[in-house]
Amino acid sequence: MPEAESPRTHELASTFGPHLATVEKRAATALAASGFSGLLVHSGALLDVFQDDRTYPFQANAPFKVWAPVDDAPDSFVWFSPGARPRLVLNQPRDYWYKSARTPVGYWVDHFDIRPVPERAAARAELPGDLTGAAYIGEPFAELAAWGLKAMNPSGLVRRLDYARAAKTAYELACLREASRVGTAGHRAAAHAFRAGASEFEIELAFLEACGLREQELPYNPIIALNEAGAVLHYQLLGKRPPPEVYSLLIDAGAQSGGYASDITRTYSLEDADFAALIERVDQMQLALCAGIRAGVDWRDVQLRAHALTAGVLRDADIISCGVEEAVASGTTRVFLPHGIGHLLGLEVHDVGGFMRSPEGGDIPRPDGHPYLRLTRVLEEGFVVTMEPGIYFIDQLLEEARADKRAAHINWSRVGALSKFGGIRIEDDLAVTRVGCENLTRDAFAANP
Repeated sequence: MPEAESPRTHELASTFGPHLATVEKRAATALAASGFSGLLVHSGALLDVFQDDRTYPFQANAPFKVWAPVDDAPDSFVWFSPGARPRLVLNQPRDYWYKSARTPVGYWVDHFDIRPVPERAAARAELPGDLTGAAYIGEPFAELAAWGLKAMNPSGLVRRLDYARAAKTAYELACLREASRVGTAGHRAAAHAFRAGASEFEIELAFLEACGLREQELPYNPIIALNEAGAVLHYQLLGKRPPPEVYSLLIDAGAQSGGYASDITRTYSLEDADFAALIERVDQMQLALCAGIRAGVDWRDVQLRAHALTAGVLRDADIISCGVEEAVASGTTRVFLPHGIGHLLGLEVHDVGGFMRSPEGGDIPRPDGHPYLRLTRVLEEGFVVTMEPGIYFIDQLLEEARADKRAAHINWSRVGALSKFGGIRIEDDLAVTRVGCENLTRDAFAANP
C-alpha cells in the first residue's frame, strides 16, 4: 500500500471494483428482464428558485450515485451497455460565475470511460448514435425527447433496480461505516454544546463543524429539538436563542460519505434524573430490539415487538396503568410511539424498496394500525436498517386519547410532568448479517469516545 494511502482509501479502492461489478450485473439482469439494451442515468438538474436567478442546492440522484460517487455534477450521465465499460459523461461548463464540477480523481475513476462535456446538450454526442433500445432514469428535460430513447423511467426496470439496492455491497458498507463515524463525531460535539447552554442553532453549528460538512452536504436537515420541541417528530426549526429553562435535547442528525447516509438520534436530559432514567429505559429497549435483528426476520414482527416492549416501558414508568397486551390492543402505545420502528438506509435516508414483495411486482402490506411503517420486507444479509424506538408526549395524540377509551389507561398527571421534555428517540443504523447485525452507530461511538 503506498505510504500516502490511508487504510480507508485502501478499503474503498479494493471494494469499489467488485461493487461496480455487482451494480453492472444487477443492471444487466434488469435490462434483459425488462426488454432494454442499455441504460442512461441522469445525475439530476439544477432547480431554479421561482422568479429568481439562483438555484436550490444540488444533490445527485440516488440511481446515479450508485454507479459513481459524484455529487457536484448536475446534468451528468452514466451510460451502461451490458458487456461494455460504463461511461461517465461529466458536465463541466465553461463558466466564471460558478465553479464547474471537479475532474474526478481517486480510487474509482479507472473503472469508467470518463468524457467531459461543456454543456448538457453536448452529452448526446458522447452516447451511442442509436438509443432506441435504451431506457432513461431521471427527470425529463427539454432536449431529451429528441435523443431517441425507448422509454423514460419504465416502472418495471426501476422496480428491479430499486429492489436490488436494499442489499449493500462491501464498498457500500464501508461508506456507511464512514458516514456513521462522521455523524457520531457531530453528535458528540452537539451534546457538548447542549450541556454548555447552546441554542438549537448553535448546536447545529457545532454538529456541522465536527462533521466538516455544510448543511446542504448532509443527507437531511438535522432535527435539533430542545424541550417540548422533541414531541414534533420532524421538527424543522432552529431557535437562535435557548429557552429560559432548558430540560432536554433530542437530536436526529446524520452525515454522508460517498453519497451514503447515516441516520442517528440521541436524547439527553440536562439535569432531571427521572427523565434521564426514562431515556436509559428506552435505550435498553432499543438494544433489545437490535439484538433480535438477523437475516430472515420479518420487519413487521419487529414493529409489533417494539410496541410490546414500549408498553412495558410505559407501565414501568407509571405513564400507563394497563397491562402490556391491553396497551397494544387498545392502541394506547401508538399514542406514545406513532411512527415506524425503522427503514432501509443507503443512498437515501428513507431508501427505496421497503415494501416490495419481489422484483417482479407486488407489495407487502403494513400491519393493521401501523400506517407509517416504511419497511415490511423480510430482512436479508446486507440490508441496512435503522432501529429507532421512541416515547413522545404529543399534544394532538394525547387529546385524541383523552376523548376515548384510552383515557382510562393513561396516568395524566405523570404525562403532564413529562410533557416539558417533548420526547425520547434512540436511533442506530444496523447492517444485517446472517446471524445478527453490525451496529454501525454504536461501533462508531465506541471507536471515537
